[in-house]
Amino acid sequence: MSERAAPFYCPYCGDEDLRPSEERTSREAGAAWECRACSRAFRLKFLGLLAPGTAGSAPSPSPSAAPSAPDGGTP
Repeated sequence: MSERAAPFYCPYCGDEDLRPSEERTSREAGAAWECRACSRAFRLKFLGLLAPGTAGSAPSPSPSAAPSAPDGGTP
């Protein structure tokens, strides 16, 4: 992975007109980017790799444990 990977779109407005920020940042802070469409600045930081089998392993409630509306419809 390169030191500074470029995002493809703004996480706020979805536009693709992004520029690297002139602001000097440390490697721990992450790369700073500016969106010219919505005038927002944001940082990207790589946190690390997930261990195999941990992605999406949050327990989901069973259908019988979910609360329902008094009339039997969805709440």
